[in-house]
Amino acid sequence: MGRCRYCGNSSIIISDSLGYCYDCIRGHWEEVYQEIFKVHENSRVIFGLPPSVPKTENGHTCQLCANRCKIGENSKGFCGIRENKKGRIIGGTKRGNLRFYYDPLPTNCVADWVCPGGTGAGYPKYANRKEAEYGYYNLAVFYQACNFNCLYCQNWTFKYGLRQPNWVSVEELANAALRENVSCICFFGGDPTPQVIHALASVRLALKKKKGQILRICWETNGSVNPKILEKMAQFSLETGGCIKFDLKAWHEPVHKALCGVSNQQTLNNFRWLSGLIDERKEPPLLIASTLLVPGYVDVSEVREIASFIASLNPNIPYSLLGFYPHFFMKDLPTTSLSHALRCLEAAKKVGLKRVRIGNQHLLGHSYD
Repeated sequence: MGRCRYCGNSSIIISDSLGYCYDCIRGHWEEVYQEIFKVHENSRVIFGLPPSVPKTENGHTCQLCANRCKIGENSKGFCGIRENKKGRIIGGTKRGNLRFYYDPLPTNCVADWVCPGGTGAGYPKYANRKEAEYGYYNLAVFYQACNFNCLYCQNWTFKYGLRQPNWVSVEELANAALRENVSCICFFGGDPTPQVIHALASVRLALKKKKGQILRICWETNGSVNPKILEKMAQFSLETGGCIKFDLKAWHEPVHKALCGVSNQQTLNNFRWLSGLIDERKEPPLLIASTLLVPGYVDVSEVREIASFIASLNPNIPYSLLGFYPHFFMKDLPTTSLSHALRCLEAAKKVGLKRVRIGNQHLLGHSYD
């Protein structure tokens, strides 16, 4: 950890690789953002990714997410999967660059404390047991691409998979769900957004082949997908007893841009829209939120704002606070301390959230800073 390059403060937690403290990012964004974006560019070019969101003149626009990349001929979008070939945007449709595996239930999913697989919620319509579905499996689908660029990414090694892709067809992935005792599919990554067309096609086919059996469809995402596509994702989750888990990474846009390279406005708008569907299915919950507690950057003030936003929509939306472990370009930070997590938990409860907890507690440091 180092000294803030703007204010010179070295008495608070600062990532030396990022270079600026939380207060200067929020209060002096126009003065510091260019240097911060250089960090993002450096973190991307080593993997052969576009250094920034492409806005090529006369390029073709990808409309899958809020980035709306304008991609030049024979070039790729910010995610590294979508590309312009002969004037057509392709990639992540008929084949997906992914890895899948069978995860025994109950699993360490962000939603395990409220979902049918972990609790039996929604039995017998959406769950095979009244309690946790021991003996059943989640088909975990990890898409190797992302439309964000989180400097602290906990799964950053997926970027190597962009160089050596593992292509899986729609039919192959759908057939993987036919294995006995598979009761849910969870799409995550990376993020499913850049390859969501492939995911939706796989879902349609899997549900057709497994008609009459429980097969919940779940998504774990940064939430910046095109709203029209989000409607289709939500429809599948609502009908099957699945959930959509939004990772609300930060509240203030400058902080989000500093940490993730892009804006969070579409994410918040999508979350707001999804909250309007909650009453269509009381249990199990459709919409779930989580926030990674990045020391020095996602502290009580950020969590309080996020929690207030969630509570204003529906105080019963489940919210998980997750411990951070040093990774990628922010590996110089400490792990989330127990006191950090407890302060954030108290703040979230104070603003009215009724279902909030600290997840992955095994990662928490035991210092009381």
